[in-house]
Amino acid sequence: MMKKIALTLCIVATLQLTAQEVEVVKFADLQKKMISTEAQLTVFNFWATWCGPCIKELPHFDALESENKNVKVYLVSIDFQSELEKVKKFVEKKSLQSEVLFLDEKDPDDYMEKVSTQWTGAIPATLFVTDLGKTYFHESAFTKEELEKTIKKYLN
Repeated sequence: MMKKIALTLCIVATLQLTAQEVEVVKFADLQKKMISTEAQLTVFNFWATWCGPCIKELPHFDALESENKNVKVYLVSIDFQSELEKVKKFVEKKSLQSEVLFLDEKDPDDYMEKVSTQWTGAIPATLFVTDLGKTYFHESAFTKEELEKTIKKYLN
C-alpha cells in the first residue's frame, strides 16, 4: 500500500514539474519581451484555440527551441479573455513545452499595429525578432519545412 502511495505521489510531482504554466500578460509586458530578446532569434507566434491552422502549426513552433539553442519561442494566445481556463487545459492536453503567454487585452486593434503594421488581424501570425532588433512578420500558417527554412534564413 505504501509503495502505491509513494508511486502516485512521484507521478503527481513529475506531472506538476512538466506541466506548462500559462502566463497572463498585458501588451506592454509582451512588448518588453519583443524589445529585450533572449536569443539570436526570438519567435512570437500568435494563435488561438479556435483557429484550425494555428493548432496545426503549433507543434512545429513548439519543437523549435529544443531543436535550436539560438531560438526562443513564445506562443502567444489571443483567445478571448473569458477563455483562459480553456487555454490552460489545451496547453496541458497538448503538452506544449514552449513558453505560453495569454494576451489579456480586450481590443486587438489596440496592439496589432504595434506588433506589425502589416498585420491585418488574421491568424496564425508570427513575429520574428533578431538579437540585432530586426523584425520580420508573417501572417500565414507554416508547414514544418517552411518554418525550418524561415528560421535558417533569419538566423543568418
